Amino acid sequence: MTLFSNYLNANSKQAALQDPSNTPSALTKDDVSRAQELTERIRSRFAQTLVGQDKLRESLITTMIAGGHILIESVPGLAKTTAAQTLATSVSGSFKRVQCTPDLMPSDLVGTQIFDFSTQQFTTQIGPIHANFVLLDEINRANAKTQSAMLEAMAEGATTIGGKRISVPKPFMVIATQNPIEEEGTFPLPEAQMDRFMMKAVMTYPSTQQEIDMLQMLTNRGSDVLDPTQQDAHVVSITDVDFLCKAARQVHVSDAIMRYAVDLVETSRGAGPRPIQGLSALVRLGASPRASIAFIRIAQASALMAGRDYVIPEDLKDFAHEILRHRILLTFEAMADGVQTDQVVDSIVQVVPVP
Repeated sequence: MTLFSNYLNANSKQAALQDPSNTPSALTKDDVSRAQELTERIRSRFAQTLVGQDKLRESLITTMIAGGHILIESVPGLAKTTAAQTLATSVSGSFKRVQCTPDLMPSDLVGTQIFDFSTQQFTTQIGPIHANFVLLDEINRANAKTQSAMLEAMAEGATTIGGKRISVPKPFMVIATQNPIEEEGTFPLPEAQMDRFMMKAVMTYPSTQQEIDMLQMLTNRGSDVLDPTQQDAHVVSITDVDFLCKAARQVHVSDAIMRYAVDLVETSRGAGPRPIQGLSALVRLGASPRASIAFIRIAQASALMAGRDYVIPEDLKDFAHEILRHRILLTFEAMADGVQTDQVVDSIVQVVPVP
């Protein structure tokens, strides 16, 4: 009789777990409201330091909430470093800036072991990569060996110093900037490392009015250098960022949205529901499955920032260029003809049917 009762109790518990009505809601209205309030506080910090560049601002915040890394590309002088510093200083986490140069060694970034003569032992001195926010300024000026050390930290969330594995702090976000490859003294980033960046943002020149507004802001501020201590001290805490990241993972993604993300990525490889004719003459390598993951994570973060607990197709389409542009490799013929990767992404977004 006891065994039978235990059997009934076990079955009733299993049924309760499988019953959707007994499953608590993933996100409450208070959670969504709190996420929106925190996002607006971060946006207000950007208003104090950056003029225009709204797309870059949204890309930075979305990538942080999605738990990824971002690469910012533009010619010098378009406030790439200022944008990265603004995001980092809007959160009360640790922030390190590394100016990449050709002679930068992996130990300068990761850390090294130093022999202490007083104790006759080696002590580990961690490098600047061990911070919540790491700005790698002009990353494409670093040599290949140093870029490999960066890749390990970005991919594994840890570094190896003297055979000892040391985890980076959480949250961990790399904000890298680079000048175009054809600029003097730069090294192309390996495709494997490019794929580790969740998004690649490309900055353009400001409009006439935006440039005037920038000069007015600098004149009123009295300094051309960003000073975080002069800004609003009410910053977002690391706990708040952790909440945003966890809340974004709970945003609902329907099967149709997942299929849409896969269709976008497969179309870049010459497949998908509506393959693009002649794409093989333009693209020699399409996006990897990591792009599909990036689509979903970015879409979840975008939906949360918009005050929704579910993803819509626009959450994917709004960041299609940032997610795909550095993962699609053009053929030499296409580059010779002046074809841009963003043009290929435009074609992909147009042909893939929206659910």
